[in-house]
Amino acid sequence: MSVLDEPAGRVAVVTGAASGIGLGLCRTAARAGMRVVLADIEVPALEAAAGEIEALGAETLAVPTDVSDAAAVEALAAAAFDRFGAAHLVCLNAGVFQAGVSWQRTEADWRWVLGVNLWGPIHGVRAFMPRLVEQGEPAHVVITSSMAGLLTVAYSGPYVVSKFAAAALAECVAHDVRAEGLDHIGVSCLVPGSVDTRIGWSDRNRPDEAPSEATAADHHFVAETLRQMTSTQGRHPDEAAEMVFAGVRAGQFWIPTTDSYEALLTPRHEAILRRELAGSAQFD
Repeated sequence: MSVLDEPAGRVAVVTGAASGIGLGLCRTAARAGMRVVLADIEVPALEAAAGEIEALGAETLAVPTDVSDAAAVEALAAAAFDRFGAAHLVCLNAGVFQAGVSWQRTEADWRWVLGVNLWGPIHGVRAFMPRLVEQGEPAHVVITSSMAGLLTVAYSGPYVVSKFAAAALAECVAHDVRAEGLDHIGVSCLVPGSVDTRIGWSDRNRPDEAPSEATAADHHFVAETLRQMTSTQGRHPDEAAEMVFAGVRAGQFWIPTTDSYEALLTPRHEAILRRELAGSAQFD
């Protein structure tokens, strides 16, 4: 039985909740009758999102959270359990984008992206999994990777590396859950394709100075391409969120949002078997 077969009254926790897929997940949870814990680093947007979710009739808790900070994520988990006494759907979704030639990226670039996209889910797993084990109730963890966590492209090294690692983390957690016999906990890896989010504007939440045009023109070119693609071709975040809920109900581990999932993956897998470098992926 999936935790979402009877979602009413259950508790959803979502990081990166103030926009994009995260906000879509919160809306979908609220419409299903769940109580919702929203976490995001962008406080004004978080407060606005919480107001929107409350207006849908959900009991909410907004917790400003820097997912790259272990103490902040532990505080998020503590706040969720203090308020609601449980968590049932934990979506470790916060993410940022940094592009550019891999060897030209600064240490700050790599630390920022890995801090959010990889350490965020790691901190989330460490903060929430012990509580989910102890509570003994049905629960499900969704870690957001990307199609860029299964396929590689040029000019996006920090992002792609972080998302491959997030996908591996999700697999390892799922294996550990199975090995430990924790039948009441499910794990999924969300691998979005193009979704209409603000991922191309990630610099707005960067804690240090964003790359300048002079030092990171390649990043800005790729980021602008990403903005255009997501805004013109991307799925609505609510549609992606509905796919997540359907995937969790169906017991899927991999939850893609693109109709081209198999077609995109096949050339890479075939190239691996031939011991060749696959072509640079084209996402949709």
